[in-house]
Amino acid sequence: MQGLMQQWPLLCHKIIDHAAHQHGDREIVSRSVEGPIVRTTYREARERSLKVSQRLSRDGYKRGDRIGTLAWNTARHLESWYGIMGMGGVYHTLNPRLFPDQIAWIMNHAEDRCLFVDLTFMPLVEKIAPLVRSLEKVIVFTDAAHMPQTALPNVVAYEEWLAEADGDFTWVETDENEACGMCYTSGTTGDPKGVVYSHRSNVLHAMMACMPDAMGISSRDVILPVVPMFHANAWGLAQSAPMIGAKMVMPGGKMDGASIYEMLDTEKVTFTAAVPTVWLMLLQYLEETGKKLPYLKKVVIGGSACPRAMTEKFQKNYDVDVIHAWGMTEMSPLGSLGTIKPEYANLEGDALLDVKEKQGHAPFGVEMKVTDDENRDQPWDGKTFGRLKVRGPAVASSYYGGAGAEQFDAEGWFDTGDVAHIDPLGYMQITDRAKDVIKSGGEWISTIDLENLAVGHPDVAEAAVIGVAHPKWDERPLLVVVKKPGKEPTREAILDYMKGRCAKWWLPDDVVFVAEIPHTATGKIQKTTLREQFRDYRLPAA
Repeated sequence: MQGLMQQWPLLCHKIIDHAAHQHGDREIVSRSVEGPIVRTTYREARERSLKVSQRLSRDGYKRGDRIGTLAWNTARHLESWYGIMGMGGVYHTLNPRLFPDQIAWIMNHAEDRCLFVDLTFMPLVEKIAPLVRSLEKVIVFTDAAHMPQTALPNVVAYEEWLAEADGDFTWVETDENEACGMCYTSGTTGDPKGVVYSHRSNVLHAMMACMPDAMGISSRDVILPVVPMFHANAWGLAQSAPMIGAKMVMPGGKMDGASIYEMLDTEKVTFTAAVPTVWLMLLQYLEETGKKLPYLKKVVIGGSACPRAMTEKFQKNYDVDVIHAWGMTEMSPLGSLGTIKPEYANLEGDALLDVKEKQGHAPFGVEMKVTDDENRDQPWDGKTFGRLKVRGPAVASSYYGGAGAEQFDAEGWFDTGDVAHIDPLGYMQITDRAKDVIKSGGEWISTIDLENLAVGHPDVAEAAVIGVAHPKWDERPLLVVVKKPGKEPTREAILDYMKGRCAKWWLPDDVVFVAEIPHTATGKIQKTTLREQFRDYRLPAA
């Protein structure tokens, strides 16, 4: 017997339709690349998205065509996404923090036909465009008055290009399983790999993100997506915020502590999300100025492990709830969020921080497990490490072009490459990337736990831990530290601080101080570079 319900395909343009119809006057506030703060609404964003669809169709772009975007978080970038998806195209976000030859490789692999770009990145596009065989047109997110001089052919100003459309366009009705978006992994090991999102997966992921035990957002929130749209859909906020009709505050290209604080304060932001490095800058700015966060209620922190000291500072000093999260480009990207279940509701102090230090539990729509190297399921006891595997309706089933097939099994499980354990209540904790874990004397040492511990020292700005060769133990941990400005911590002071806070045999064998720690294009610590840098380093005990 079949159900007698309407066939209502889960298409992304229905999100911006809903936002316009139910929350039409709700603002989208952007720090423009040109400088001024620009205000628009969901109703206006939908109208302009229809014009984007109309113009792209008139220019000869069709269903399935990949349309690149190289841009910051602004209303223009958002409306281009819905315009691309609305004519059946596939938005393809490009990470400007990659090397130019990597971006060109990705665009060639995806066969991008058109590119939307912010003014900031035009010098980068000048280098890339001649290398991309499929690229036909570049549309610059600006008006004629701010249009830069360029020798590239077929480059137009967005506002003038858009003005040629009247918006009399009907969204293209595609199958909900057709592609609507692409994002490539950062390629820290080998070539970047393409993840292809469907309309269905994006809509379902947005619904998951809104749940009270996920991001828990509503139309009453003011949302600042600091995490860029080129980082896996801004963690779904480019779809979930319009879906529930929340005011959006788009930070543009200014990510320093003072600029982020200005947007948080002037727009009375209640919810925000970004990687830890952004919040380090904000917290430093708050400490220097003595300013507070009277409106902010919740911050989601992911991308890399959130240091315990950061969670504690947000909550104790500023009364802001920290939700530790984990995910991947391949997961659209949310995989788990550290909201508190009833069993942990009465915890306080260190006991509560112990739970919040974990990456959290999976929302409906994500299944997860840990296995050993023989693919045997490991117990959820909060201690037994294993390879973290996931599956669900917003999890990739393969990479574009078939790369990385070994990460997907016949039962649909995707091997994340992370090592983790899960406690009896379903709270997962990442202990390392499989390639970063230190094996000392046959036992594993979590570099992430040691890094989070070291960052708790008041004189440490950032820390990274790598394994260094040892003649007896195979590997031992080396702690790499960036000092806070004006502070001069010693090796002994840091190790003394860590003693008693971790297993004695986990304690790093040495500490080295550096001016900066290398990061990947997505803000994660680049341990491959650190391992190469310290390849010949000899530990004192060795």
